[in-house]
Amino acid sequence: MRFDLHQLGEISLHAASAGDPAHPLILLLHGFPEYWAAWEPVMLDLARDFHVVAPDQRGYNLSFKPRGVEAYKVGRLVADIAALADRLSPGRPFALAGHDWGASVAYGFAFLKPERLTHLIIANGVHPVCFQRAILDDPAQRAASQYINKLRSPGQEQRMAENEFARTFRMISGFSPAPWMTKAVQARYLDAWSRPGAMEAMLNWYRASPIVVPEPAAAIAHAPVLDVDPARVAVTVPHLLIWGDDDEALRPSCIDGLERHAPDLTVKHIAGTGHWILHERPAEVAAMIREFTR
Repeated sequence: MRFDLHQLGEISLHAASAGDPAHPLILLLHGFPEYWAAWEPVMLDLARDFHVVAPDQRGYNLSFKPRGVEAYKVGRLVADIAALADRLSPGRPFALAGHDWGASVAYGFAFLKPERLTHLIIANGVHPVCFQRAILDDPAQRAASQYINKLRSPGQEQRMAENEFARTFRMISGFSPAPWMTKAVQARYLDAWSRPGAMEAMLNWYRASPIVVPEPAAAIAHAPVLDVDPARVAVTVPHLLIWGDDDEALRPSCIDGLERHAPDLTVKHIAGTGHWILHERPAEVAAMIREFTR
């Protein structure tokens, strides 16, 4: 495993990498509240055949942490990954994978820069239109998504950090069982979350998101995401969705209708697996990615 701090104009992204840089590139994007190591077991498997790079996304761990909510709008998150990809694979298309919030950035990249991609891989992450529709139409998903409103609330960064980030660890185990969170892994996460400004920056991803989460009994609110021209949220590259069926944060309704936005879609279910699929079933995830990107 190698570690680099990539200075990309005004931004700096820390990234872990493995494999031969001459091999095809796969960029791996983590979600909340993780960091590059979310992909570690998968990337070590894939490194036999690919150049795998997992950055700390903006606001996380050792990457730069601009202040303010506006700095975490999806266009800026996508621009970070575009700059990193241009550094690592100039003029050569690559595969992009994302989990959780990393999936949101990966989808945004596929919408805006499809010519740069060979494949899009999503592991327990959601297309924005499908997710918004599920929140509005499925009471179970609306209830499951109420944590988003809590994370957006003022002062939540202090509450998430109390008692050595006890709430943050509880949230991880609430999304699905997390036996992989050993004391050694826990110590690494504490290091990442404790960096100055990190938790505020991580929560600003939620605050900057346009996704609307009404209260459970509230009338359906207007959701700007649903007004977007379908052509702007189409996935035109080959798309693999890997889905752990026991995810408590993202219910099955979140992937209903995905085929309407991704005509070249392959869906692989892994039964008995939850939201933390990268930790629970890394060998299966790596095998699916390897087969899909042949």
